[in-house]
Amino acid sequence: MRITFDRDKCQGHGRCYALAPDLFDSDDEGYAVLLVEAADGTVPPGQEGAATLAADNCPEYAITVHDAS
Repeated sequence: MRITFDRDKCQGHGRCYALAPDLFDSDDEGYAVLLVEAADGTVPPGQEGAATLAADNCPEYAITVHDAS
């Protein structure tokens, strides 16, 4: 599973880093930062549910989860 994040859509609601703190953080302005981006967005084992939860709760649809299949 991979996750991508469209920074231009982010409005800084903070749901993603509240729900998936191992995958997201916030920058100095309160906008989300994808922590797994350097590793091409591959979601670490055991974090698939958190990735899906963050994507499902993003009001701007800035997060996309891509299944490995």
